[in-house]
Amino acid sequence: MKTHLVCPHCNSTNRVDSDKLEAELSCGHCHKALFDKHPSALSTAGLNAQIAKSDIPVVVDFWAPWCGPCRMMAPEYEKACAMLEPFARLVKVDTEAHQDAGQRHNIRSIPTIAIFKGGQEIARISGARSAPDLAKWVKSHL
Repeated sequence: MKTHLVCPHCNSTNRVDSDKLEAELSCGHCHKALFDKHPSALSTAGLNAQIAKSDIPVVVDFWAPWCGPCRMMAPEYEKACAMLEPFARLVKVDTEAHQDAGQRHNIRSIPTIAIFKGGQEIARISGARSAPDLAKWVKSHL
């Protein structure tokens, strides 16, 4: 069975054998790694591509650089990414730089973490969390 993975670098959709998700995978278009155990910083266009085209759940950290709790949670989100890839794609969207993304997804407080699957939001939490708490919460929705 094939799984569609959207490259976090060029937004190209890659078809990958589902049983090879844990291999080191590269984008067929830009040749960069599809997973690197670090959350990808996305623009609104990148976020839209991930949500619309990815077969794996997309976990989004909506944050802003001036937000103390966001900066405090950043290393924990990074650790959670290493725990959850390649079975979920963890990304970050700066709601200050990409205000349209925050408005479209009705972000009222930050940090807000949302999980998207099949093009739809399936869960959301607000506030800083530890890596184990984030991983547990995400896994409960997979």
